[in-house]
Amino acid sequence: MKVTTQQKIINKAVELFNKNGFASVTLFEIAGELEMTRGNLTYHFKDKDILLKAISDEFWAKIEVERQKSRMLPSFENMHNDVQLFYRFQKKYAFIFLDNHVINHPAIRKNFQERMNQSIREMEATIAFAISVGNLHPEPFEGIYHNLAFNFWMTWYYWINVQTMSGDESKKTNEEGERRLWSLLLPYLTEKGLKAFRNFFGDDYIKKLGKSFNTNLEAYVKF
Repeated sequence: MKVTTQQKIINKAVELFNKNGFASVTLFEIAGELEMTRGNLTYHFKDKDILLKAISDEFWAKIEVERQKSRMLPSFENMHNDVQLFYRFQKKYAFIFLDNHVINHPAIRKNFQERMNQSIREMEATIAFAISVGNLHPEPFEGIYHNLAFNFWMTWYYWINVQTMSGDESKKTNEEGERRLWSLLLPYLTEKGLKAFRNFFGDDYIKKLGKSFNTNLEAYVKF
């Protein structure tokens, strides 16, 4: 299928924004990379704000298309698939998530806020479904599961920032982020839920959730 001029502009803009940052790249530079005039580019995208909005719309539209291919019950298996999907697109559109000025840009902020609330609601639906089938304990204290849904989203959403800031190569994988997410959930699983989790991920996965915790207080505090 032939790639439209608009799509070529979006593809090149994402590439340059990821490499050099949104603020550092001009429309003139994007046009130059595509060997077109700036006037030709602005015929399709009047300014960078409109271009950024188009990129954001493409990001969410592509995610929704992929999610609809396998979306059924709000199960933990589907949640696992969503985490992997979102991570792939985060990497592809990394500049959006690594720059607070971009994520708070008026052209896309409202859309991202709406998607944040939707993600939290979907996580709450997943928790409710897990309780209904006996995989998750009833809420032990009021507010715990709402906070869990929010913390799950927050860890998921900011994982690419953590990877960038840590400088630790061992954290530069999706698997590391996933294990941290499941660590939030595992303490609330029933025996039935834990069995289902083991059947899906395997025993080795649980054994590799993270490094062992050192309970020796002297390792942290000198008396």
